[in-house]
Amino acid sequence: MPPKNPAEPSAVVPLERITPEFSRRIPLAKLGRPLEACVEANAEEREALKQRFGLVSLSQLKCEFQLQRGQDGIVLAGGHLHAKAEQACIITGEPVEEVLNEVFQLRFVPEFAMPADDEIDIESLLQEDADDVPYDGRMIDLGEAAAEQLALCLTPYPRRAGAGLESFVDVTPSDDELDAGSGAERKTPFDILKKMQEK
Repeated sequence: MPPKNPAEPSAVVPLERITPEFSRRIPLAKLGRPLEACVEANAEEREALKQRFGLVSLSQLKCEFQLQRGQDGIVLAGGHLHAKAEQACIITGEPVEEVLNEVFQLRFVPEFAMPADDEIDIESLLQEDADDVPYDGRMIDLGEAAAEQLALCLTPYPRRAGAGLESFVDVTPSDDELDAGSGAERKTPFDILKKMQEK
């Protein structure tokens, strides 16, 4: 029997779930009553998250959760995020420090109960106080939830104090410079080459 062609669909190995850089999973069975939990990323996890989010540095990521079991497998979560990060200034490239102290609300929803992409009403979604986070129905991942909140809370276009648009070099010639240039004799590369051959 000829060997299977690796390109054939039957030979393709299914992809496994990607393990988050910062994972703190809690079984749903622990949530029979309200629960408080605190998760904090260690140095190795912060380094991995720094790479993931393109940060200059991430010296702290800590999050406190208050969890409560809801109906139909939904877990209600209140969170308080503490983080210290540095991003590159969009104008100068210099590090811009950011200290985050943010409160947020989440709802962990079983994956099978999440609406399909074409069923999502964006306007209704924006009016909700809590973001929906899918989970596998057995365990919720507080570490990944904290990492996602970090990404949402970071300043989208960080700018160092004092760095404004005036820091850009204006390379566009003015109208006067254009007029002056149009009257002057302009040399082409062929003119320069001809002059070199004459020497």
